[in-house]
Amino acid sequence: MDVLLKGKVALVTGASRGIGRAIALEMAKSGADVVIASRKQADLEKVADEIRALGRKSLVVAAHVGRMEDITNLVKKARAEFGKIDILVNNAGTNPTMDAAIDASERAWDSLMNLNLKGLFFLSQAVARVMREHGGGVIINISSAAGVTPDILPIYSISKAAVNMATRVMAKEWAQFGVRANTLSPGETRTVFSEALWGNPEILKHILERTPLKRIAEPEEMAHAAVFLASDKSGFITGQNLVVDGGMTI
Repeated sequence: MDVLLKGKVALVTGASRGIGRAIALEMAKSGADVVIASRKQADLEKVADEIRALGRKSLVVAAHVGRMEDITNLVKKARAEFGKIDILVNNAGTNPTMDAAIDASERAWDSLMNLNLKGLFFLSQAVARVMREHGGGVIINISSAAGVTPDILPIYSISKAAVNMATRVMAKEWAQFGVRANTLSPGETRTVFSEALWGNPEILKHILERTPLKRIAEPEEMAHAAVFLASDKSGFITGQNLVVDGGMTI
């Protein structure tokens, strides 16, 4: 274990599996206590047990980040338990449709934007207000390589491109409070969330043809990048998009 995040409190959404779980565990390994949130309490408890086994504290909060009342409750509980929030990782996201843009429905658009963009922004706002009181902090918004270059998920791509701009706005406006904000944009990663893509031989072939490193990522590779962005090692980096995609977007 290292101590890059010793004494820090991190809040990670969408932490029950995949990239969110990997980030929560890696931050615990790096010395942070971790508040973990997602919609299903039972799945979170398993991750909390893993964090505690590493010798760190963990608080479980069941929350749907697309609901304002859940955002308020999440921040309130985190603050009551730890007194502060040093790191926010906005990892919760959804993609309910693979329809082409010309076929996309309003319902799918609203569902996707509500969680991927609106929820991310207002949770960041609520946490930034806590960070302001304690001299600053770090916000890491999980975007996607699909937000850099459009591909087979058009509405998802639009939402993630918006996340990239929201991050730049946060970085510019909240620097005065000591808050840094950056985006981490994974390429195709071996998670349940994206299994419909990498689990499809035709789609996987298409992905690998476009990826110079000729493989997909593991969740832990995103977690290592997130710890870097959360730590003082990246202390002069804000408003940037770290694309971890095996070269796909080039």
